[in-house]
Parts: sequence; C-alpha cells; structure tokens
Amino acid sequence: MLQFEPLTLENAARVQPYYAQVGYRLCEYSVGVKLMWQDYLHPAFCEAAGCLIVRNEIEGRQQFDFPVPGPEGDVEAALLAIEDYCTQKGLPLVLSVVPEREAGRLVCRYPVVSVTNQRTWKDYLYRAEDLAEFAGRRYSGQRNHINKFRKVCPDAQFIPLTTENGELVERFWQDYEAEFHKESEIARKELAGAKAMFRLLDTDWFRAGGLLSEGRLVALSLGEVCGNTLQVHIEKALYSCTGAYPAMVQAFAQNCRQDVIWLNRQDDARDRGLRTSKLQYLPAELGAKPRFQVGTELDSLREIPVIETERLVLDGLRPEDREAYNALCLDDARNRWWGYDWRKDLVGEWTEDYFLQVAEADFAARMCVNFAVRLEGKCIGEVVLYHMDYRGGGELGCRIAPEYAGFGYGTEAFAAAADWALYRLGLHRVVAKCYRENESSYKMLSSCMRRNGEDETFFYFEKLV
Repeated sequence: MLQFEPLTLENAARVQPYYAQVGYRLCEYSVGVKLMWQDYLHPAFCEAAGCLIVRNEIEGRQQFDFPVPGPEGDVEAALLAIEDYCTQKGLPLVLSVVPEREAGRLVCRYPVVSVTNQRTWKDYLYRAEDLAEFAGRRYSGQRNHINKFRKVCPDAQFIPLTTENGELVERFWQDYEAEFHKESEIARKELAGAKAMFRLLDTDWFRAGGLLSEGRLVALSLGEVCGNTLQVHIEKALYSCTGAYPAMVQAFAQNCRQDVIWLNRQDDARDRGLRTSKLQYLPAELGAKPRFQVGTELDSLREIPVIETERLVLDGLRPEDREAYNALCLDDARNRWWGYDWRKDLVGEWTEDYFLQVAEADFAARMCVNFAVRLEGKCIGEVVLYHMDYRGGGELGCRIAPEYAGFGYGTEAFAAAADWALYRLGLHRVVAKCYRENESSYKMLSSCMRRNGEDETFFYFEKLV
C-alpha cells in the first residue's frame, strides 16, 4: 500500500524534479503552489511506479492530483496504486485538478464517475511571446499603461532577484503593505505566502525579478519553470506606481520567454478584480481542472437485493440473525481461511450487535454488500461483495457455518452472487482468492470461476462478462 509523508520545505527537493519536467501546465503541479498553500492543501506525497503521487486534504476531504510521471514513469500503474489505496482505506476516490489532456482517459476508465469543472479555479494561460511583446491593437491598453509607467519611472529597469537582494525585497514589502488594503483571509494568506517564497531563492527552484527605480523596487515577480510553462506564483506592484503591473508582466515574460512557451498566471479564486485584470491580458486559454469523483456500481443500490437459487435465498442480514452471524464471525478455526481477524479492526468495545452494525455501516457507505445465505429462512453463512476497484470490478468471498459444510451450499450461493454482480449489478469482472491449503475453497472457486494466477499464499480466480 502507498505510504505518504507530508510535503514540506525539508523534503520538497524530492518532488521538484518531477514538477520541473511536467507538461500539465496547471499551477497545482509545482513546488511553489504546494508550499505557498500548504496550510490549505495539506499535501502529502509518495513515489510509486516511477511517478509522483500527491494526496491533498482540503477541509478534511482527501483527494489526489493526477500522477506525475518521471522519465520511466507508468501512469497506469500509479492510478492502480491510488485506487488500491482508496479501496484498502475505505476512502472515496477523488482525482482533482486533472489535466485536460488526461480527462478522456479517466472518463473511459471509470464506469461510475461524476465530473465537475468549475470556472472559479481555471488557470489563465498566456503565450509567452504575447506578454513579452504586447503587440497589436488588442494590447494597446497595456502599452498605454506601460508608457505612463515610463513617464513616472523613466529610470526603471528589470533586475533578476537573488538572495543578495534581500534588503531590496524587504523594503518593497514594507512599501507594499503600506498600500495594501485587502482584508480577506485568503488575500492575507497569499501575501504571507508570497513573502515566504522570496526567502527560498537560494534553492534554485524559482526565478524572480523586479523593476528597480531610484534605488527601490516598485514591482516584483516570482515564477517556477515546469516543463514548457512558467508558473507565475507571485506578481506584486505598488498601487501608487501607475502602470507598474503591466510593465512587470512584460519584463518578466521577456526575461523568461526563451525557456518557455506558456505563462500561467493562475486562477482568480472568485476575486472580481483579479478576474477583470487577468482577462484584460487576453489569455490564450483557460486551463481547465476537471475533478473526478469516482464511484462504484454499489452506489446505485437502494437496498440489498434478494437472490433466489434452487435451495437458498440470499438477502440482507436481519436483527434475528444476530446469534447465527456472531457464531460465524467468531469462529476462529474457520475464519483462518477467511483471512480476517476481527480483533485487529475492532472499533470500541465488542457488543452482541457489533458484526451486524459493521455490515450495516459498510453497506450504508456502499463499501460492500453482505448477503446472508439462508436455508429455509435460517442464516447459514454469508457472501460478501467488497473491494470494489472503481473500474467495474469487485471481489467476492463466501463462508458457510461448519454444520452446513459439504452440501454444496457455498458453491450455490457464491455462483448466484457472482452472476448477480455481473449481469444485474453491471460489473464486468468478479475476482476471488483462496489460501493454497484450502482445498474445499479451491474446488468451489474452480467450479464457478477461471483461475488466473497464484503466489506463495493464494490461488486467484476471476469471472468476466
């Protein structure tokens, strides 16, 4: 299973090489955004299948960035790892800020999925040459503002900013805050993050520059080259210095245009002024960020269905099944083959209703379906459909009380549940496994499914539509 660790300044050097070559163009795929918005995103990362996998936790809800492949990265394997992680953890699978070029892949991958693509979070993407030249009638407004700036600050020149310019940068922040009147929490956090980023120029992850006039900075910018895109994390100018903003935008683009095709000036976060400003610079594209909330076929179930066979009925567990179900769940000798020790996952104290409540809660969350296997109305075992893989597959398990073993009830119940899952629920694949030593389960599964693998512990089986 994937093992995540918080993404911090101390370990950001491990993720930076992935972002340095990524071609997604979206601002979230950068070191700068992860560090600036660390308190909001709570990013954590791991490396798997040659890819960077980032898990964010926003307002208590976990969601994943699309995998970022390294030179030999396998995105398919990374997606499988994320899906397995969510299945094992019982988490909803959410892939957020998906690059537009990868959206089609996910639409085809997931049979049950909800996609949102809010205007609010779309990035403003500009061609580097457009912002460097401001050519043509459409940019006449920007040129006019820059001409006004040149009249006010005729000596202004662009200078690269490094750690050696610390005093200049600090003086700029003092001047800027004297004019800064935004009171929103997000604006205050963004300003604090901007200041912190300028303390990281010694990492060589970022490019920064400013407009120097009469010995002080009147504007500055900081960006990060990610593939063919400059992620412009910070743009600040003194409000009192007319035209400083477009002059800074142009100067920064001119300084970086040889290395990139695109400049991403990021989203507007519903700020009306920002949106107006970013649109005035005429973006070539708005970078879409589809969010994929992936479900499973179980989401369509309103209740546990009834399945009838020649001798048995499969349906939901009931309060009157408590004694028989507890005996089944507490039978350590037989549950050795079930591969599950209830004590390890016990939450709170065990009560007589514990196992029934767990089954009820798991179905309420649409994590699995526990079918009671009934013979003449009596619960003699269960069949469980679980480990839904988000791609139209699920795992099936079956256990029968010892006094009813050897009569073919397990095979009958298992086969009926598999057919229901494939032809009624709509799965395309059902899998199962048994311990190598478990001869009775091996015979049962062999009669219902096709064996498709083995390892030192299990034999594996599958049934496909």
